[in-house]
Amino acid sequence: MKRLFSIRFLLALLIAAVMSLPAYAEKVYNTDIAIIGAGATGLSAGVQASLLGAKVIVIEKQAIPGGTSNFAEGLFAAESSLQMRQGIDVSKEFAFKTIMDYSHWRANAPLVSAFVNKSAETVEWLKQFGIQYEYIGVGGFGGPLTWHVVGDYLGEDGKHYHHGAAVVQALTKALKDNGGQLLLQTPGKSLIVKDGKIAGVVAEDRDGEKVIINSKAVVIGTGGFANNKEMMKQFSRYPDMIFIGQIGKTGDGIQMAWAAGADKEGAEVMQSYRPGLAGFHPASHLIAAAVQPYLFVDPQGHRYTDESNITEWPQSGNALERIGGTAYSIYDETTKQMFINDGIQMPLGEWVIFGTKLDKLEQDFTKELAKNNGNVFKCSTIEEVAAKIGADPKVLKATVERNNKAAEMHKDDLFHKKADYLRPVTKAPFYVTKLHPRALGTLGGIKINEKTEVLNTKGAVISGLYAGGLDAGGMYGDSYDLKLGGGTFGFAINSGRIAGENAVKFISK
Repeated sequence: MKRLFSIRFLLALLIAAVMSLPAYAEKVYNTDIAIIGAGATGLSAGVQASLLGAKVIVIEKQAIPGGTSNFAEGLFAAESSLQMRQGIDVSKEFAFKTIMDYSHWRANAPLVSAFVNKSAETVEWLKQFGIQYEYIGVGGFGGPLTWHVVGDYLGEDGKHYHHGAAVVQALTKALKDNGGQLLLQTPGKSLIVKDGKIAGVVAEDRDGEKVIINSKAVVIGTGGFANNKEMMKQFSRYPDMIFIGQIGKTGDGIQMAWAAGADKEGAEVMQSYRPGLAGFHPASHLIAAAVQPYLFVDPQGHRYTDESNITEWPQSGNALERIGGTAYSIYDETTKQMFINDGIQMPLGEWVIFGTKLDKLEQDFTKELAKNNGNVFKCSTIEEVAAKIGADPKVLKATVERNNKAAEMHKDDLFHKKADYLRPVTKAPFYVTKLHPRALGTLGGIKINEKTEVLNTKGAVISGLYAGGLDAGGMYGDSYDLKLGGGTFGFAINSGRIAGENAVKFISK
C-alpha cells in the first residue's frame, strides 16, 4: 500500500511540474544593449558600444548579416583624410548646407549636422577593422567628390569581399572580437517596456522559441519597410514601387517603436533609383540602354521630363511618379548600334560604367520581346509605336518631330536639356522599353533627435531607445538626396555609431 501511495504521489508531482511549464520553450539573455538588425546601422552600433565596454547582443532576422548593406558601394564623408590628401575641397559647411538646401530645410538640421561632422572620423574608424578605399567618387554625375568607395577585404572564410559586403564582414568580425554576440534568424517581435523605460526586446529564434533579451537600452536598425505592402499603400506616393535588393524589410523595428509610443517622421520618403522594370538587375544591358537620357514619353506620347535628370535618380523618379508611374523610352537603330559599338555615355554607378559596350542588349531585348508581356516593343514606324503604347499617333509623331528638331538645332526649347543628350529618332526599327519607378529602400519612419534617441509624439525622449539608418526619419525632406554620394550608407554607419555611443552614455548614468 505504501509503495502504491508513493508511486501515485510521485506521479502527481510530475503532472503538476509538467502543468506548470510554459506552453513553449523560452530563452532568456541579459545584456547592456540589445540591437535589432545586423545591417550597417546595427553592426556599427554594436561594434561602437562594445569598444566602449558595453555588453552587446545583436539579433538579425536573416540567415546572414548585412541585409542591403551588402549591396552598398561606398560611404559619404566631408573633410576626410583621403579627401585632404587628394586636394578635394568638400568642407563640412558645404556638405551641411547642400543637404539642408536640397531639403528646403525640411530635414532635421541638428541630425544632419551630427552626421556630417562625424563622417570623416567614421572613414578612419573603419580602417582599424581592415577597410580600405578604392577611390573617391561622386553621387550625381559631375557632383562633389564625397563617395568613399570601399575596396577589397579578405574575410575569415578566405573569400574576397568588396564594397558594402566588405564593411559587413569587417564589422561582423569586429563585433565578435570585442565580445559582442550575434543571433541570426532571430527576428525581433516587440520591445519590453517597464516603468515607462525600454528594458529589452522579445524575439523568436528559427525554431519558433521565444527569446527574451533583457537590456538597459535598445537600438533599432531593421532597414525600413520596402517589402511591407500595407505600409507602402499607407505611406508611399507610388505603392507599387519596384525595390532592388530588398528582402524581408517589413518595417519590424519601425512598428515596434511606434507601438512603444514613438512619433512618425519620413515614412513617405523613398530612396528613388533609376526607372526600370521588375526582375531586372541594375547591370542589365536592356535597362542600361532604356535609361540613357534621350527620349522618354508618357502613355499619351508627350515628353514629360528632362531625360538627363537620370543622373539625379530622385528627380527622375519624382517626375515618373507624378505622371502615374508609367513611361516609355524610345530609341532608334542608329542609337542602338551606338550603345553596342561605342558604349554608353551616361554611367550608371558601378554597375554599368561610362563607355560600357552593351554587347548583351540584342540578346536581352529579343528575349524580353518574345515574352510578349508589354515590357518592350520593336516597331517599324512611329505610328506602330503609338499603337503599342496606347498613344494618339498624331501626338507621338509631333513629340518625335520636336525631339528630332531639337537634336538638329542642338537646343531643347521645351525642357532645356543639355545638347549632348539630344539624339534624333529617325532610323527604323524603333525600340521601346516600358519604365516604372524603382527604389533602393524606404528612408524613414521613426522620429529621432541628433543623438538618435527616439522621440514620442510629444517630442520627449523615450528612455533607452535609439534608432538609425533606414528606420529613422529626418535626414531628408520629401526626396532622397543624391547630391553628395554615399549618403544613405554613410548615414547608416554614422547613425549606428552615434546610437552606440549615446546608448553607452545612457546606461552608464
